Amino acid sequence: MPNSLAAESTLTDRYQTTVPEAVRRTLGLNKRDKISYLIRPDGEVVLTRAVSDAAVDPAFEPFLNLLALDIARHPEHLKSLDAGLLRHVKALTQAVQVDLDAPLSADDE
Repeated sequence: MPNSLAAESTLTDRYQTTVPEAVRRTLGLNKRDKISYLIRPDGEVVLTRAVSDAAVDPAFEPFLNLLALDIARHPEHLKSLDAGLLRHVKALTQAVQVDLDAPLSADDE
C-alpha cells in the first residue's frame, strides 16, 4: 500500500457522497459495508472500514466521542486528581482483586 493516497468527492444537496474507488479498494469496502469516522480534536477525520461486533455497547463509542469533543472544546475543565482523593480511592480499593484478562459476564453479578 502506498504511503499516502489522496482522493476527493463531492457532497450532494442531501449531504451524500460516493466513496472514491481508490478508497473503496484500499479499505476493502463492498456494497452495504459500514464506514467508521474518527474526528480528531484538530479537525482531522480518519475514515476506516467499520468492524461489526455485536458484543460492543452501541452507546460506548458515541460516549467516548462526546468526551473527546468536550475535552477538545473545553480543555480548561480537565483537572488533575487531588492527592487526598487519590489516597482515599486507593484505600477503598486496596483489597479488591481484578483479573483484567478475565472475560466479562453478566452471570458474575
